[in-house]
Amino acid sequence: MTDHLREQAARRIEQLQNQINLHNSRYYQFDDPIISDQEYDRLLRELEELEREYPELKTADSPTGRVGAEPLKAFAPVRHDVLMLSLDNALSDNELHAFDKRVRERLDLEEVEYVAEPKLDGLAVSVLYESGILVRAATRGDGQTGENVTANVRTIRSLPLQIRHKNIPERFEIRGEVFMPKEGFLALNARCQKKGEKQFANPRNAAAGGLRQLDPRITASRPLNFYCYGHGFFPADGLPESQQQLLQLLASWGLPICPELEVVRALQGCFANFIRLQEKRDQLDYVIDGVVYKVADFKQQERLGFVARAPRWAIARKFPAEEALTVVEAISVQVGRTGALTPVARLRAVQVGGVIVTNSTLHNAGEIRRKDVRSGDTVVVRRAGDVIPEIVRVVVDRRPPHSEPFEMPAKCPVCGSDADEIPGEAVIRCSGGLVCPAQHKETIKHFASRKAMDIEGLGDKLVSQLIERQFARNVADLYSLDADTLAGLDRMGRKSAQNLVAALETSKATTLSRFVYALGIRDVGEVTAQNLAENLGSLDAIMNASEERLMAVPDIGPVVARHVRLFFEQASNRTVTDELLAAGIRCQNPRLRHEGTPQPLRGKTFVLTGTLLSMTRDEAARKIKAAGGKINSSLSKKTDYLVIGADPGSKTEKALSLGVKTIHEEEFLNLIGSKGENTF
Repeated sequence: MTDHLREQAARRIEQLQNQINLHNSRYYQFDDPIISDQEYDRLLRELEELEREYPELKTADSPTGRVGAEPLKAFAPVRHDVLMLSLDNALSDNELHAFDKRVRERLDLEEVEYVAEPKLDGLAVSVLYESGILVRAATRGDGQTGENVTANVRTIRSLPLQIRHKNIPERFEIRGEVFMPKEGFLALNARCQKKGEKQFANPRNAAAGGLRQLDPRITASRPLNFYCYGHGFFPADGLPESQQQLLQLLASWGLPICPELEVVRALQGCFANFIRLQEKRDQLDYVIDGVVYKVADFKQQERLGFVARAPRWAIARKFPAEEALTVVEAISVQVGRTGALTPVARLRAVQVGGVIVTNSTLHNAGEIRRKDVRSGDTVVVRRAGDVIPEIVRVVVDRRPPHSEPFEMPAKCPVCGSDADEIPGEAVIRCSGGLVCPAQHKETIKHFASRKAMDIEGLGDKLVSQLIERQFARNVADLYSLDADTLAGLDRMGRKSAQNLVAALETSKATTLSRFVYALGIRDVGEVTAQNLAENLGSLDAIMNASEERLMAVPDIGPVVARHVRLFFEQASNRTVTDELLAAGIRCQNPRLRHEGTPQPLRGKTFVLTGTLLSMTRDEAARKIKAAGGKINSSLSKKTDYLVIGADPGSKTEKALSLGVKTIHEEEFLNLIGSKGENTF
């Protein structure tokens, strides 16, 4: 690395940071982008590559920091310089009237000017800037001490990591709300449903859960936003005269504020504002559950002071709860694309929060038991600004006589396969993965994936067409496809069709572990499939193994053993498996593990870091496993060896602190008895 190249890189990094920060500001603060998403991605990628090549030039406020750092050990406590206070609530017009009267009497005024802000349903945080750099962010906690969530708050793209303005204080603190927009919430729940994961009940839960992740990379994947609503520590000589002037000043610095902020006069102005926002709330892209009214003038705020942990100069006027009574006409069970069985209450149509509601998810068997929802019950349904309606409670006094508790079905309602329920787990799944129509698309995509059968060219849209036209009832049908049939599909020319047929033919020669993994048995990943193949030796042995025999395989416990056994107990799954073999799939059997097989690494656990020169990581992992060892992705005190390749990461230092033995590539090759030859 020459000094000249380093200087060039430093200048370019500074240029890119400035450009990207400008575009972030135009996009997130002012909703006025001036470049395309593709061009933005190109700039960001160039900056990432330069910072990767010259890590010492990466600054704390670099926009690449928003993608998240390594997972945090825990949230450290942060003591607030200025208390983070809660708000008193006004639940009626009379209570708001009483608040205004108290304020006027203490200030000895006929009327008072207020700043009205929508009460966002999110999580309050305090953000500290020093020399224009975001250096710390903390939750409210108990008002005196919160949790340090700096790494996570840095991932929120609407909040600038650096404020480039001439007249900002050297040190100041803003207060605001982290929230999740409705559109982002719907998209997040759609992803959860696709993966068969639990969906979030409302945007606030999703926002709070996203902000309190120990891994900032997870937070970065959540569509979080932020609006300023006030300040904590702020130099007196730089503080404007009023709340609205402060927020306008913060907005001029590029900090996001709520666009619905309004200055109102006297109680009548508060009432008019409340009605306007109540009527508009469903059109807003974020959830609000009321309006916050603050005395606008800071000197008047100071005169009014505080009571307990709430200011006398502010109050939250809450919206009435949006609830309605209706009747559960039936309870049905839907089957998701990953086989999850979800009970859904079919409701007599009712208007809740401006929306006609006819369905409400009951999430899972545990939830339906907890609430004891039954067909024919009268229930309270709530929206309360949330996107997903929920059943709050059952009106037991109105329950019809002879009603029976709802029981989840023992069979999949779509294909009739056994329902796979594990005690203690919330989600019940269909065990007929190879034949269940509800799971066809995900089953085929998984079967064709790179680490399974590796069928190149079988993408998402093509799979959808095959299913829609009933060319692929299950994965075995893939091997009956011909070029003429495929060429007739949208965006499939003759050459592409021939390539896919060739890829299908090539995929027939595979390994036993890949084939078992491709079947999509619940909780059977690549490592488990390999253990099954190496310890049982044949597909027939795996298909017919008892749960006891399966549990004798290393790293397979009773839950996975049950999943494997139940999968092959379904006649439909066995039929499709037989059809696959009849189509010409040949599973290469591995060498069985037994007492006579040399296993010098039995019981040893390895972690790899850096790049190995003689083999890929996958090859190294296979050699370790073949020699009886285990491979992990993270270090712990139980790790026996850290194998260090070229350009290692931070794991080397961690290994030293944990007392884990470190070895380089040459030592590793000697340990496994290989100089690169495939001896296992």
